[in-house]
Amino acid sequence: MNSPMLQLLVLAGIAVFLILRLKNVLGTREGYEKPPAPPQGRQTTERRGFEVIEGGPDRDIIDHVPEGSDSARALSQMKQAEPSFGVADFLSGARGAYEMILMAFERGKLDEIEPFLAPDVYDSFAEVVEAREAQGLTIEAEFVGVRELTLTEATFDTTTRMAEITVRYVGELTQVVKDAEGNVVEGSASQVKRQKDVWTFARTMGADDPNWQLVATGE
Repeated sequence: MNSPMLQLLVLAGIAVFLILRLKNVLGTREGYEKPPAPPQGRQTTERRGFEVIEGGPDRDIIDHVPEGSDSARALSQMKQAEPSFGVADFLSGARGAYEMILMAFERGKLDEIEPFLAPDVYDSFAEVVEAREAQGLTIEAEFVGVRELTLTEATFDTTTRMAEITVRYVGELTQVVKDAEGNVVEGSASQVKRQKDVWTFARTMGADDPNWQLVATGE
């Protein structure tokens, strides 16, 4: 086989691998960072349909939760159920999901995020938005960024294949609340507000739908 044809086949194989890895939370993705190559002498092999790293624990898991913890075991089971799942990929998507959902809520645009919310979460969001509108209040908000993002808990039901991952956020945004006459009643466009949230996302691993849903919120 000539060299150009060999290079083409290698590139095609890399492209297929990247496409599989780009599946992540809520069907959104803002880029892909290639993971570092394993050190020399460290080998990988395929077992039972998922990648196992010989000679050490899965860094994609223990970089985010303690080794041997219930959350670590749950994340490992998620990877067995869906080999393309990655914890780092999930958290990257969860970061983007936080901005998308939070800003849609602040601006009262819940129709944009309804597919990504569990029915009870959607209803609670809608109740708050309707109450604001009844008072004639509007919110002008701008997202500044996520200051902190931490995976706090993961669970997996091996019978239903339902996975739940809880993430703690510390976000920053500006927020101005105005009344019906346009008068500012709260907030400032120049003052950055720090907001803490604890969100739980759920999804059936191995399902055709790649979207995770927000199923619980807290502080």
